[in-house]
Amino acid sequence: MTSSVLLIFLCFLLFQPFHPISMAAPPATTKTNKPLILPLRTQKMASLSLPAPPSKLLFHHNVSLTVSLSVGSPPQNVSLVLDTGSELPWLLCGSKTLPAYRPRSSSSYSPIPCSSHTCRSQTRDLPIPASCDASRLCHVAISYADASSSEGTLASDLFSLGASRPLRTAFGCMASAYSSAAGDPAVAGMLGMNRGSLSFVSQTNTRRFSYCISDRDSSGILLLGHSALSFPPLNYTPLVKISLPLPYFDRVAYSVQLEGIRVGSVLLPIPKSVLVPDHTGAGQTMVDSGTQFTFLLGAAYDALKIEFLRQTKGVLTPLGEPSFVFQGAFDACFRVPERPPLPRLPEVVLLFQGAEVAVSGERLLYRAAGERRGGDGVWCLTFGNSDLVPLSAYVIGHHHQQNVWVEYDLENGRVGFAPVRCALASQKLGVVL
Repeated sequence: MTSSVLLIFLCFLLFQPFHPISMAAPPATTKTNKPLILPLRTQKMASLSLPAPPSKLLFHHNVSLTVSLSVGSPPQNVSLVLDTGSELPWLLCGSKTLPAYRPRSSSSYSPIPCSSHTCRSQTRDLPIPASCDASRLCHVAISYADASSSEGTLASDLFSLGASRPLRTAFGCMASAYSSAAGDPAVAGMLGMNRGSLSFVSQTNTRRFSYCISDRDSSGILLLGHSALSFPPLNYTPLVKISLPLPYFDRVAYSVQLEGIRVGSVLLPIPKSVLVPDHTGAGQTMVDSGTQFTFLLGAAYDALKIEFLRQTKGVLTPLGEPSFVFQGAFDACFRVPERPPLPRLPEVVLLFQGAEVAVSGERLLYRAAGERRGGDGVWCLTFGNSDLVPLSAYVIGHHHQQNVWVEYDLENGRVGFAPVRCALASQKLGVVL
């Protein structure tokens, strides 16, 4: 999926480069400053072109949200996956066959020594502790829930978004990566946007950001800062915070409380205990722009699957192949005729405290590319079973955030949702998609 996106860039706060490296930065916007509006693309990823280690799972993301920025001196234009589910921004460095940032071509590039405060203290939120390499540089390794990974040297360089002045930003200069993002011909890495110390949000002191993803094409809007937009009215749900470190709870994720799931008019009989984190932290619900689909823990997934099959009996034809599991996590699949439009399906609503996210129509099913049964295509329910991945959490992916204005409000510790037509919202902002 590709499309041209014409956007008007607004003013961004002037950031001052700093030495030695410190992640403290002035706020990205103030009440008198206008927010920065950036292009956001829903981009289909190519097949993995890097060799997959035998221990890795088949599951991977094949559609991601991407944002463009420039890095280095002189600037190198790169496209990064926007990921609210991870922390460290990283770039693939020096690859001759894949899109990559070239550190040797940037006069402002600076590797970070392992003796620095940045390496010793500000890597504390990374899932894998930083270490020292043979050159006494800070070595970082990142792994994701989909079994992708990358590793390399923690470094800094000047990052610039839109019309903003460059900001010195710490990032991973990765020498190796196993990732769907690295296999795409246009994507050079990740822009980590969670609440960790080294995320792009924390380094720029961005206290609020939001986005809208169109369902009609690959266009979208990323807005950094406060929006003067009175439309749409947002419904907020508070972030869930647990102070004690627990082995399976991500304390820097955008974690909210899932309180129930409704299919059509039927509220699923899911015990509350299944929807809250247990004593190990497993079972949190994360809003994640870096994951394509939504994942539910086994008990909740089974309840959804049973009720969805019941309500679509006679409307959808089950695939009837127990061994077929799309992307290793989606086993509720159907045979759908090639030409007729999808039939009317029951809406699935995710219920939160104070807010909800409704999934309807074509967003409920996703076609398995290359799979045909006679004259039918194979389509699968876009809710996956976390237990098959395996994940120890509920994850709300970006496919179910289409035509939803999603706001991450760190000032007030909450996430906001509102159904909206992205094209209409962009017009309100003076932007043309």
